[in-house]
Amino acid sequence: MSTLQERFDALSKRNAKAEAGGGEDRVAKHHAKGKLTARERMLRFFDEGTFVEMDKFVTHQCQNFGMEKMKFLGDGVVTGFGKVNGRHVYAYAQDFTVIGGSMSLTMANKICKVMDAALKNGAPFVGFNDSGGARIQEGVGSLAGYANIFHRNVMGSGVIPQISAIIGTCAGGAVYSPALTDFIFMVDGSSHMFITGPKVIKSVTNEDVTMDNLGGAMVHNQTSGVAHFATANDEECIDEIKNLLSYLPSNNLEDPPFVPSSDPVDRKLTEINETVPDNPNKGYDMKTIISSMVDDGQFYEVHKHYALNIIVGFARMGGNVVGIVANQPTNLAGCLDVNASMKGARFIRFCDAFNVPIVTLEDVPGYLPGTNQEYAGIIKHGAKLIYAYSEATVPKITVITRKAYGGAYCVMSSKHLRGDLNLAYPTAEIAVMGPQGAVDIIFAKEIKKAKDEKAARQEKISEYSERFANPYQAAELGYIDEVIMPEDTRIRIIQGLEALKNKRDTNPPRKHGNIPL
Repeated sequence: MSTLQERFDALSKRNAKAEAGGGEDRVAKHHAKGKLTARERMLRFFDEGTFVEMDKFVTHQCQNFGMEKMKFLGDGVVTGFGKVNGRHVYAYAQDFTVIGGSMSLTMANKICKVMDAALKNGAPFVGFNDSGGARIQEGVGSLAGYANIFHRNVMGSGVIPQISAIIGTCAGGAVYSPALTDFIFMVDGSSHMFITGPKVIKSVTNEDVTMDNLGGAMVHNQTSGVAHFATANDEECIDEIKNLLSYLPSNNLEDPPFVPSSDPVDRKLTEINETVPDNPNKGYDMKTIISSMVDDGQFYEVHKHYALNIIVGFARMGGNVVGIVANQPTNLAGCLDVNASMKGARFIRFCDAFNVPIVTLEDVPGYLPGTNQEYAGIIKHGAKLIYAYSEATVPKITVITRKAYGGAYCVMSSKHLRGDLNLAYPTAEIAVMGPQGAVDIIFAKEIKKAKDEKAARQEKISEYSERFANPYQAAELGYIDEVIMPEDTRIRIIQGLEALKNKRDTNPPRKHGNIPL
């Protein structure tokens, strides 16, 4: 019979074997690519000394194609829980050094176990994806594993924050788990996402495409909008996930973490009084207003490289987390298009699900015109933004800085979509359309009859602007609660957030709505 010490030694050896992953050679090759191993990623992610590993000694049960001779403790994924910034989080990290990180039914079961635990305990869930895809030797067992994960992603949606890091390869069916999560991080140069790889595409469509051009970090951050963040390396990716988590509640029954700030809540923003130009056709950077009004100028932007005509992200005001949605006049004049509508709607729905108040900064001349937009479904996709704002029951504060024209005025958290506090600068122009377009429709015949058409048109534009291209008619109707000086933006928003902190609003009882997808 083994002595007590021999049993202790046996455990130490087994632990060492599990922690070795695919072995020294494979780990060395992994490091040579500038990548951390799965275990290194987990240890960097969790607060020091808090990581508790689960299922460390689990192995696959496949007996096909010689797999019975290829067994590794842990079976290619490190799972467990620990603390991040002092709060509990569950996570997994696929180990590419073990059978290419391929998905076995055993790996899926390990991942599902921590997903179930995260959901039951109301804690965020983070996945570090680095896998060659399904383990072909297991056939449908591997596919079943993916589907089990997908189902849990859906059940956890809107209940706990779910974050995916594509920190290597993520291909085929594997991409759908990240797609179902709330935020996706990618590493530029080393991470890739695609349904089918370059070789399959070449054989089917005869297209030549590289891994980076097909599914690299910037492709999905700039073009497809699938990913939300692009980072330079593994370390930055992990640190940025921790940063994002600092703005999020652990679950949908909690409020986001409050962080006291020395930034005075009554600080005036005199520097932005002249940010909005006198010329309504001149652009300005909305981020100037955002950085001025939030605590310590700290704005954590989401989807930074996609749909640049709208800005979304997290910040704190008076120590409380807010989600900011803002039109960006420097890009497409701030017009809403298909991509901006989807980007904005998705962010708004996340904020609403997790009790994050929404602050909207509005300067929008309308929806982007053109056949490309119509053919791409701007009607359907534009409606997503309406749906998201209207459905949201969290506190909603809107500041109209300049243009709020036509349907776009309605869409951007107007009083009519249950906006709680709607403010406007003196520079705001709230109307069905811009003065030039309106005059050309209303006074077309009158101008044509005038001796000096140019002078007559300019006179009517001035007349229309005086009457409608301002915030006062909307204020007279109660659609704007207050016209404020730009310098008072921070003060008024924080006062509004304080007044709305106990807000209760509900939607009609239903299984779920039918958002225009």
